[in-house]
Formats: sequence, structure tokens, C-alpha cells
Amino acid sequence: MNSFDHVYHELCKEILAAGQEKDDRTNTGTLSKFGHQMRFNLAEGFPLLTTKKVSFKLLATELIWFIKGDTNIRYLLQYNNNIWNEWAFKKWIESDDYTGPDMTDFGHRSLSDAAFNEQYKEQLAIFKERVLTDDAFMSKYGDLGNVYGKQWRHFETKNRVTDQLKDVVENIKTNPSSRRHIVSAWNPGEIDTMALPPCHTLFQFYVQDGRLSCQLYQRSADVFLGVPFNIASYSLLTYLVAKECELEVGEFVHTLGDAHIYSNHLEAVKEQLSRNSYEPPRLEILSDKSLFDIEYEDLAIKNYEAHPAIKAPIAV
Repeated sequence: MNSFDHVYHELCKEILAAGQEKDDRTNTGTLSKFGHQMRFNLAEGFPLLTTKKVSFKLLATELIWFIKGDTNIRYLLQYNNNIWNEWAFKKWIESDDYTGPDMTDFGHRSLSDAAFNEQYKEQLAIFKERVLTDDAFMSKYGDLGNVYGKQWRHFETKNRVTDQLKDVVENIKTNPSSRRHIVSAWNPGEIDTMALPPCHTLFQFYVQDGRLSCQLYQRSADVFLGVPFNIASYSLLTYLVAKECELEVGEFVHTLGDAHIYSNHLEAVKEQLSRNSYEPPRLEILSDKSLFDIEYEDLAIKNYEAHPAIKAPIAV
């Protein structure tokens, strides 16, 4: 098994074997472990898991959305990226402007009620179309508040606004040995303004021997659905920042706080663990654009062979 899939599988096995049953905000229930670290040597390839297919397009367009400082899902929907829809949709169906059928607790009801699921899909399709075509609706209901992109590029404190990502890139270039190459998405004064408080809360870059490494601290980790995306997303960020700073890539270190498998993901995890891996793919950056101007079309994944995706419900 390749080293990337192996490290991830070991995390899953540990939680299945020794995880503690724990309630959660979504009322789904989890098996949980507190405190875990994974290391990925990016010299060995790009850590896109192969024991289930992970969509590079989805994670790359989300990362570019963060880098742009964007917080509205229109950009994502333009790439058919639906991973943030539920939080924006929830804001609409709980508003006085919504006049459709009752969508209360849509995340759970759509899984167990086929008739309701059809209604849900109809209302979500209406919502997405309006976000894409109606500027006023998009501004009001497509925005997720002060989530990742806002904090990376426009972090507000009482007396100033900081472009953390721009500053950290400049600091890597001018003072690579610094221990202060940090970007934080956790802004205590703005948590209440976010559709979802940041799960991946803080990352730090480290330069040694001409190589750039990145460590992410993730306070809450949905191991089956979220973590494979997070691994690849922050590895991609490491590649992009390394290129911007004329460095090679080193390691991606992934430190997890509450690492959990949702109770309705257990069988999916076991299915993934039954599979053998393929060789990891390679990332190609096809443009000399700045990190801050990069688009999805400037990136390519080569030689990606993977087992089929495994579907599982998202907890909202």
C-alpha cells in the first residue's frame, strides 16, 4: 500500500478499534479520538487517496476560493462544486423570504424519506439557480459569512485588517527561517458571523534545506468525508506557496484535534479499508501565474488511478 493511503488507513483503524462514542452538534453520533498526527512526504507524489476516488476539482476549486478571499458560493457553483451548499441553503430556508415546503432538518429527513428527498432536491436546485443568476439573492443567501477566505485575506481585529496569506508568503521569501509563518482562520470575535466555525483552524509553514513544509491543526475532523479533502487541499496549498517562493516541497503534517467517524459512515469506512491502493498521482502546475491569480485550469493531476468513490451523508 502506498504511504499516503497507509497513513490514512491507520487513522481509520485506530478510531474503529479504540474510538469513544461521543455525541455531536449534528445529533448523528460519532466514534472519536482526541489528538492524532499524520505525516505525508510530498516528494513521494501528491497525496490524493487511491482507495476511494477523491475529486481533485472539488478540493482545488475550494482552495482557490479560499485564496481569493471569497466567501460566496457562486464561484464554487460555477465549477459545479456543491460542498458548501447545505450551509447557505439552510440560511435561505430559515428566512422569511422562503415560501416553499417545510425543509426543517433536511439533512436527516432526506436520508430516510424518499418523498421529502425529492422535494429537497427540487428546492436545492431552485436555490442554486438563483445564486448563479440573481445577484441580489446571491449576495443575501449565497454568502457564508466570515469563513476561511475572509480570515486568510482580511483578518479583522479592533485596529487593523491583515492579509495573512500575502504577509506569510512575503515573510517566507524574506525571512525563511522564521517560526512565525502562520495563518489562522480562528478569529474569536467573528465566530458568530460564520456559517460554520473553521474546522481547519491554523496552518504554519516551515523552510529547511530549500524545502517548504506545512503543518495544519484541525480542531474537528470528519475522517471519512472531510479529511481526505483536507490532506490534498493543504498539500496543494504547500505546492502553490512553494512555487511562489521558489522552493521545493517538503512534508505536509496533519494534526487533528477531535478526529471522528460519524456513526452513519462506519460501513463506508470498513469498505474503504478492505481495498488495496494504487501508486499516488503527480501534480502539475501549468502556469507561471502568481499564487493569488491561479485558477483551476492551471492545475492538472497526472496518473491518478483510484477505486470508486464511496458515498456517505454529510452532517450539517
